[in-house]
Amino acid sequence: MTERQSQILKAIVEQYAEVASPVGSNLLAKAFNVSSATIRAEMAELERMDYITQPHTSAGRIPTDKGYRFYVNDLSEHQAADATAALRSEKALATRVQGGGVPERIIRNAVDTLVELTHNLGLATIGNQLYIAGLSNLFNQPEFLSGQQQVIQVAQLLDNLEPWLRETSPNQPLNVYIGRENPIGRSAGASLIISRFRSNFSDHSYIGILGPTRQQYRDVMHLVRRAGQELEEVLYD
Repeated sequence: MTERQSQILKAIVEQYAEVASPVGSNLLAKAFNVSSATIRAEMAELERMDYITQPHTSAGRIPTDKGYRFYVNDLSEHQAADATAALRSEKALATRVQGGGVPERIIRNAVDTLVELTHNLGLATIGNQLYIAGLSNLFNQPEFLSGQQQVIQVAQLLDNLEPWLRETSPNQPLNVYIGRENPIGRSAGASLIISRFRSNFSDHSYIGILGPTRQQYRDVMHLVRRAGQELEEVLYD
């Protein structure tokens, strides 16, 4: 992939996350200061490589799971799109987590804050239980409003998530499962972003979000990572 193709893919991922509509060549041509024909040629090559696809009802393009994976892998580890917004979000997380209370309440507060900040479903393990909040956020996303099969797939993922986490124990500080990478509910069109943190409950406790593959990955990954760090600082002796 050329540098320009990489930048075009990045623009498609971020624009699609913002507007939930396929991204056309005219918009990108203005952003890159080249002709629409040049953008169309680059998009055709990205499509050939299976990084983007064209919905049958639109002339625009949307990312594939492979395209999202390339984008996520290319993000720097601690990068946030808007530094000012990131600082506000981090402060909100820290305030809710460090506010005291029993560990269960601290973890719930962290999840509820992630729900408010990302407008997705938030989740965390508390002992052997899975706490979930923001289910209505998830199913109000455009991707899930008319797709019954997708909703069923999401439900299956949630039903099996806690035992899967217990058995598999993902060991990275931040784990991102995009679309068909998910262990269950592969056809749900959803992404699971989870952070492992140590607590007095377990060395493998998790907090994260579940949302559509159309994500603001840069910001959400940053927030989930920070949530795990804040919880570990407060809960692990």
